[in-house]
Amino acid sequence: MTMAMVAAMAMLALSAGCLVPARGPFDDRVGPETILEGKKEGLPVPTPTESVEKVPSVISVPPGGPLELSLPQAILLGLENNREFQVEQLAPSVQRTYEDEEEAVFDPVLRADGGLGRERTKAKTVNRSFGAEAGIFQYLPFGTALDLNVGMDRSLDDPSTQDPEDEYRSYVNLGITQALLRGAGQDVNLASLRQARIDTQASEYELRGLAEALTATIEDAYWDYLLAQEEQAIYTRSLDLANRLIRETRERIDLGQVARTEICFAEAEAAVRQQNLINARSRLQTNRLLLLRLVNPPGKSLWDRELRLLTPPAAPEARIADMGVHIDFALRMRPDLNQARLAVERGDLEVVKTRNGLLPRLDLFITLGRSGYSHSFGNSVRDIGQRDEGLNVLAGFRFEFPPVNRGAKARQERSTLQLAQDQVALENLAQLVEEDVLSARVEIDRAWEQIGASATTVRYQTEKLQAEIDRNRLGKSTMYRVAQAERDLVESQVSQVQARIDYLKSLTRFFLAEGSLLLRRGIEAPGREPVELAKP
Repeated sequence: MTMAMVAAMAMLALSAGCLVPARGPFDDRVGPETILEGKKEGLPVPTPTESVEKVPSVISVPPGGPLELSLPQAILLGLENNREFQVEQLAPSVQRTYEDEEEAVFDPVLRADGGLGRERTKAKTVNRSFGAEAGIFQYLPFGTALDLNVGMDRSLDDPSTQDPEDEYRSYVNLGITQALLRGAGQDVNLASLRQARIDTQASEYELRGLAEALTATIEDAYWDYLLAQEEQAIYTRSLDLANRLIRETRERIDLGQVARTEICFAEAEAAVRQQNLINARSRLQTNRLLLLRLVNPPGKSLWDRELRLLTPPAAPEARIADMGVHIDFALRMRPDLNQARLAVERGDLEVVKTRNGLLPRLDLFITLGRSGYSHSFGNSVRDIGQRDEGLNVLAGFRFEFPPVNRGAKARQERSTLQLAQDQVALENLAQLVEEDVLSARVEIDRAWEQIGASATTVRYQTEKLQAEIDRNRLGKSTMYRVAQAERDLVESQVSQVQARIDYLKSLTRFFLAEGSLLLRRGIEAPGREPVELAKP
């Protein structure tokens, strides 16, 4: 075997070692205690700091040609253009319309009506009339209904059968109805509006969770594409070496140094390398399509664009010392936990509504009014203020209560059980969050240790290959053993690159489990404030 081939194999062995641990594009070594400022009830409140790299606010992407992207640019481009995320971004705006709908319950309502009437009496006379009325109605959060009406009417009967002073009538009436039991107070009347606001807030936390998930997916796809590039490069170089090995073996066969059967081992190894290269090219194209769909750059011919990724897969060593701080942060900031807390708040309001439904309806109503009569409309209006009879007053109580009230009892029991269910679900989710954070930490440690172990394996596999080459030169080894050693070296190189990518992805998964991924990437999104449940 020639020295040129030995040198080429040595270069192949060292090529996988170009990914050295270094600080990455984001400061992944920063713990939550560093990216947080301020305290609230002993727990940190998140605020971005200068240690977190900011994603550019504007990404300029050419409409065609190769797409050059750093990892921050890919994240921002995806958050701006990903079709699936664009659909979800409309959810909070849709939900806010329900707030407006609930607020409309307390809006004033104007009404007006008028008409002609004709009635045949028992005495075979015909009474005809004309009337018009306008009013305003408003329901207040206290459980008070206000109804103000003004109107006039005119009798069109035969003048000989009626008093001319009563021909026109004008009136003003004010009706007040106050709920005393069911429907009384702001707590029950504003419950639906408060629930709608909670639903809007929950949709914002859901959107934040989707933004974090999309960010993590883009990062994974970014690193997977780089991994596929590295694999293709490794298999390309290994195929070149296998072909050189075939030529070298044929030369030695012609010189009578080795048996003719040795060529089959070299050719078989080259065929395996060709298969590996085909698979690597396929994975590269699949990952390219996935990343293009995720970032969805503007322009035509989306699927034909080539990708040039600018962020190297450097692996920073994460300093994660106090897991208690990370768990506390996750329990406070995870979007799904905050959604679950809002579900508990919403359930509390539902219990308020259904408990109120158990009460009987008891309303106090008062109607105050004045009427004026005259032979003309103008005089009837003036007569309203000149009459000495005082106000027309009608007051009383209205009571209503179904003796069994089965429906209200069922709704109240259901809301109580659902609230208890939401509380248990919140506790279960909090436990799952703790497990997620701890499991993600285990994966970080495993991936980091694999980086060192894989580097050691590559070094020993390189020495093993060199030893087999030397033994083959002395006639103490075979081409089968050399090919096997070369195969082991290539596999170890792929494993080394995979270990570094796994480590970068494990960091992303840890920050996703912690709920700090957007903060660390310098991205602002709704749902940044934690939800605080009222203490019972």
